[in-house]
Amino acid sequence: MSMVSVQLGALQRGLSVPTDSAGDARLADLRPGMSGQVIDIDESVEPSTARRLFDLGFAPGAEVTVLRKAPLGDPVVFQIVEYEVALRKEQAAGIRVRRTA
Repeated sequence: MSMVSVQLGALQRGLSVPTDSAGDARLADLRPGMSGQVIDIDESVEPSTARRLFDLGFAPGAEVTVLRKAPLGDPVVFQIVEYEVALRKEQAAGIRVRRTA
């Protein structure tokens, strides 16, 4: 699945897809307490993994907050939509976000 199809899916759901790169970061770079709006999932991510992340709510326009990290830094717990999801740093590094807080 390409990022184009992910972004088109977001647009069909009425979500905005930001195009400006100011303030962009990888989800893995955010610290606990920080938030961001998902921009896209990197094309280097396996298509099946990208689809699963999209299904979990990591779609363009979604708000995500870093809740906590494991003692050694991996995995990381995020709040997306109304639930918590734990991802490995490797998976979180494939998600681009625009910092909001």
